[in-house]
Amino acid sequence: MRALTFRAVRDVRVDSVPDARLVEPTDVLVRVELAAICGSDLHPFRGHETGLDVGTVLGHEFQGVIVEVGAAVERWKPGDHVVAPFSTNCGLCPQCARGLTSRCTHGQLFGWVQGGRGLHGGQAELVRVPLADGSLVRVASGIDPALLFAGDILSTGMYLAELGETGPGRTVAVVGCGPVGLMAVVAARERGASEVFALDMQPERLELARAFGATPLHVKDDHSSLPSGVDAVLEAVGSADSTLLAYDMVRVGGTIAAAGVHTEDRFAITPGEAYDKNLTYRAGRAPARHYMERALALGQRARVGRIVSHELPLEEARDGYRIFDERLERATKVLLRP
Repeated sequence: MRALTFRAVRDVRVDSVPDARLVEPTDVLVRVELAAICGSDLHPFRGHETGLDVGTVLGHEFQGVIVEVGAAVERWKPGDHVVAPFSTNCGLCPQCARGLTSRCTHGQLFGWVQGGRGLHGGQAELVRVPLADGSLVRVASGIDPALLFAGDILSTGMYLAELGETGPGRTVAVVGCGPVGLMAVVAARERGASEVFALDMQPERLELARAFGATPLHVKDDHSSLPSGVDAVLEAVGSADSTLLAYDMVRVGGTIAAAGVHTEDRFAITPGEAYDKNLTYRAGRAPARHYMERALALGQRARVGRIVSHELPLEEARDGYRIFDERLERATKVLLRP
């Protein structure tokens, strides 16, 4: 089969690799109809996260059709249309029972193989889905980014808005209007936040934030024009600078919620600074599966497919990574069609 594989930092290639196949009786095999390049795919691409095996099939946002099921699979049959969360989950362990599906005892991230162990991803013609009964969600036939995004960026935006306790009467600032930040804007507005500020440096992202109901603000070197005293800051970048910016804006007694994947070796703020603001800081990997049914409905209602700027055949995925990484051609979200 054809698949996008990791070769080295800033080197990904579409190769012929062995077909994905069933390994466990709880697996299904999915023919991928639509996949996406995620901001977190750029972490190993840029070398910010290390350890990925050469030859790993990348990608953790995909939807498609089941073509084969394992002997122990109960919910699925060939021909079913499904969307996957970015990580698998059993649905039965203590973490899953608490709704923390992203920390399932038996779960794995799609698109991460290290030291020969792990799970290949969905930027491919076929993908193996372990723990299929607990992981997958049924969708209507047809290809739709609003369905695809339920498995990652929209569920992550919903989680971020929940961590920030956004709601009626609350003011919110979203730092970073990449795909997750835009979905956090959608989720905060859905939860009834009285005002949502959206911060970024890219005009095309700020235009989308406005379309989703936020007040767009361009981040400049001088931060004096940015809001201060907001109830919650939703940090969707994952950098020391974004944490410091969030700290500057949040009110005393407020909350910073972080879903950006941080790769620094220490916090950008000190314990004393957190103490001085009576700050609540909440962070973590979004339990996407926990949110997906609600995300499917919200995605359709909010028309989140508007964030898509590029749709490419899988064979052009290498260019897709370059376009998304360098923010060329007003790129906001890049989709791949195997």
